[in-house]
Amino acid sequence: MNTIAERIYDYLKGFPPFNLLTKDQLLSIAKSVDVIYLENNRFLFEIGQPVANHFYVVRDGAIGLFGTNNDLVDKCDEGDIFGLRALLRRGEYKLNAKAIEESIIYSISLENLEAYITSNTNASQFLMASFASNIRIKNPEDDDFVETLQYSSEYTYLQTADYSKNPITCGTDTSIKEAASIMTDKHVGSIVIVENHKPIGIITDKDLRTKIATGKFSIEGSVSSIMSSPVITYPETITVAEAQIAMLKHKITHLCITKDGTNDSDLTGILSEHDIIVLRENNASALIKEIKRSRTAKQLRDIRQRTEKLLVRYLEQGIPIDFISRLVSAINDSITQRIIEFSIAKVNIEPPTQFAWLSIGSQGRQEQLLMTDQDNALVFEDVDEEKYSTTKSYFLKLSDYINKDLETVGFELCPAKMMANNPKWCQSLSEWSKQFNSWITTPDQDNLMLCTIFFDYEHVYGSKELVSKLSESIFKSIENRNIFLTYLGRNALLNPPPLSFFRQFLVEDDGEHKDQFDIKARAMMPLVDAARLLILSHNIKFINNTLERYEKLAELEPQNKDTYLFCAETYKNLLSFRTEQGLRHNDSGRFIDLESLDKGHRLQLKRSFKAVKEVQELIKIRFKLSQLL
Repeated sequence: MNTIAERIYDYLKGFPPFNLLTKDQLLSIAKSVDVIYLENNRFLFEIGQPVANHFYVVRDGAIGLFGTNNDLVDKCDEGDIFGLRALLRRGEYKLNAKAIEESIIYSISLENLEAYITSNTNASQFLMASFASNIRIKNPEDDDFVETLQYSSEYTYLQTADYSKNPITCGTDTSIKEAASIMTDKHVGSIVIVENHKPIGIITDKDLRTKIATGKFSIEGSVSSIMSSPVITYPETITVAEAQIAMLKHKITHLCITKDGTNDSDLTGILSEHDIIVLRENNASALIKEIKRSRTAKQLRDIRQRTEKLLVRYLEQGIPIDFISRLVSAINDSITQRIIEFSIAKVNIEPPTQFAWLSIGSQGRQEQLLMTDQDNALVFEDVDEEKYSTTKSYFLKLSDYINKDLETVGFELCPAKMMANNPKWCQSLSEWSKQFNSWITTPDQDNLMLCTIFFDYEHVYGSKELVSKLSESIFKSIENRNIFLTYLGRNALLNPPPLSFFRQFLVEDDGEHKDQFDIKARAMMPLVDAARLLILSHNIKFINNTLERYEKLAELEPQNKDTYLFCAETYKNLLSFRTEQGLRHNDSGRFIDLESLDKGHRLQLKRSFKAVKEVQELIKIRFKLSQLL
C-alpha cells in the first residue's frame, strides 16, 4: 500500500462508520480516496449543481453548509461526513458547501459506499442512528421547516426496502407472448425467469417495447432470447440506500431478492424503482407538503392515517423512538396549523388581536404518537375592558371550529373538556398568568393535577411573544413560592414503582380494565412528573419533552448523570412499548393484558420500575420528603 493510502487509512479508522469496517474494507476505500484541497471561502459544491457520485470527509479545517439565504445550516469539522444525504437523494444539491477555513477533504465514491459501507451491518446501523440524531425538527411555521424536514426524509434511505414478496416468474421455455400475457394479467412491469426457483434472467416492460414492439425479436420466441441476464441480486435485508445505489450503478430498474443475496439461492422477492418512489412519497417531507396543499379536514384525516403507516414502518425498522416522536409531533403540529388557517377562513373575520394556540399534556411534550384525545388551550393578547367580551367570543368560536376539525382528523374531543373551546382554557395573557399563579400559590390536589397538564405546553400557532411572556410570569410565580416545588415533589411520589410486596405487577382492581396494567399512570407518568419537577427546579424554560429534560438534567447534574440517562433510556422503551401495543390493538396502548406478554417484555417492564425508584429516591432527598417513605 502506498504512503498516501496508509495515511488515509490511519486517519479514517479513528472515526465512525469507518472504524466499524474490516481492515480490508477500509484499506480498499483508502486506496481509492481522492484528496481535495480548498482555500478559505472556496466552494466544494453549490446549490443547483448536479449531485456528484461522491460523499466527503473533512480531514483538516472546516466546511460550512449554507442554505439559500446564506444561513449556516451545519459546520463540519475534522472527521465529519457530509454530502451523503445528497448522494442518496440524487438530483441537485440543496445546500452550498464552502470552506470556512483552509481545508483538506477526502472524497469517497458511490461505488465504495455501496461495496463496503452500506453492505456492512454495523456501519449501516451507525449511519441510520446518526442521521436521526443530527436532525433538528423545527416548528412547522418556520420558513425552512420543509427544507429541514427534507433531511429527515433521507432517513428513509437507510431503512430495509419494502419489496414485493410474490414475484411473478416463468421458466426458460416460456414464449415471450405468454410471458407478456402473464405480466398483463398480473398487472406487473416485470417477470423473472427461474430455474429450480433460482433467478437467471428478467424481462421488463422496457424489453417488450425496445425488443418486441420494434420488431427486433419475434414475440413467438423464447423469453431467454430477450431476458437480461445475469440478474442483480440482493438479500432480504437490503436497504433503500443499497437498492438505489445498485440501480444507479447498474442502470437498471429492478433487483431480484434472494434468501442469501446471491444468484445461487431461491428467489423470494422483486424490488422495483417504482417501489422506491412509492416509499419516498410516503415520507414525512412529502406528508408535510401535502398538508400545506390540503383544502379540507377530511384530506388532513387521510394524511394523518398515512402518518400512522409511517409510524408502523419506522417502528418495524427499529428507528429510535425519540426521532419518531419528534417527527410525528411535527406532522401533528402542521396539521393543527392548517386547521387553524381553515378555521380563521370559516369565521370570515381576521383575529381581533394577537393570539397563540398551545398544545398541552403529551402533545405539549411532543410525545403523542397515537391518535389519542386532544388537549389544547388558547391565549390572546390583553385588550381594553370594553373589547374583552367580543374578543373572547371570537376566540371561543374560532376554537370550536378548530376542535371540531381536529376531531374530524381523528383526535377525539377531550372527555374532561381540556380544550380551547372551553372558556376556562381560552383566556387573555393576564388571565392565564393569574390562573397559573393561583395554581402555584394554592397547590391543592386539583391544582397540582392541572399544573402537571398545563405546565407541559408547546407553542403551535400564532404569537411566540405571548407564549414567552406567559412562561416568564409562571417562573416568576414559582420563584416567589419555593414551597410549590415541594408540593409538586410530593405529587410526583404519588405513583411509586408499581410492584406489590411479592414483586407482582400492580393491576387495575375493577372496571373496564380489570386485571390490566396501566402503563401510562404506573410507569410513564412517574418519569414524566419527575423530569418536569427537576427541570423546573433549575428554572429551565422551553424544554418540555421528557427525554430532552433528562438529557439536560444529566448535563446540569453530572453527579446524577447515570440516573437521568437511565430514566431517559427507560422512557424511550416505555414509549416504544406503549406505541406498539396501541398499534397492535388499535387503541391508546395504555392498558396492557400482562398475560399476553412474553417473559422478555415482562422483565423489560420490571426493569423500568428501577428507574422510577431511583429518580423518586433522588426527589425524596432533594425536597426533604423522606417522611413519605
